[in-house]
Amino acid sequence: MNTRLVRTELRLFLREPASVGFGLAMAPLILVILGCVPAFREVNEDLGGLRVIDLYVPIIMLMAIAMMAVNALPSELVTRRERGVLRRLSTTPVKASAMLSAQIVVHLLLTACTVVVILALGRLVFDVRIPQNPAGFLLALVLSTLALFSIGMLISGLFRTSRGAQGVGTLLFFPMLFFAGLWVPREAMPDLLNRIGDFTPLGAGAQALRDTSDGGWPSALHLVVLLAYVIGVSAAAVRTFRWQ
Repeated sequence: MNTRLVRTELRLFLREPASVGFGLAMAPLILVILGCVPAFREVNEDLGGLRVIDLYVPIIMLMAIAMMAVNALPSELVTRRERGVLRRLSTTPVKASAMLSAQIVVHLLLTACTVVVILALGRLVFDVRIPQNPAGFLLALVLSTLALFSIGMLISGLFRTSRGAQGVGTLLFFPMLFFAGLWVPREAMPDLLNRIGDFTPLGAGAQALRDTSDGGWPSALHLVVLLAYVIGVSAAAVRTFRWQ
């Protein structure tokens, strides 16, 4: 990995403070808003003795990852392809693949910062318990992140215009959040919707993260689903991605 290229890409990204601020602050702000609802901080027996805010922390983390993976990254890459940046790189010593790798690293770094902020807010402000199985939590988080970024890379390869990539990213973003439990907690969903959600990246990811909060391990089903997205969608992304 070319660290100089990563630093350059990071500086270029930080030149757009509005985009950076939105990407870093949007998800934590939503968590704060939800946590300010008194009913969400009360124990609910229908949710297994948990509070609604306890369920929302992993969901908001996945939302932050999805925002970077299926919205920000494809838009940036397709825009550069539209403007001929990737084509021009082919005539320089800097390989286009190196620039692509640097872009992914920058987005992953910003995603990691957002996830840390969300975890800290949940713990320090709303007394949300830290996952009791750190290894299982990290495994579920890494697989979820890889699955979502694979989807983002596939979008980058399938669509020639940034408008098309943004539209499809948004079209996928909201249904995935629904199955993760953003509007209706998965514990309150009908069995059919829960079963469908088990086979979506955010649904499987949210449940896998949730399973680690009490010290358990993510179920084999959810880990296999996430791994299938990582392998299958990554392979499709490699086949479809175009430099020009």
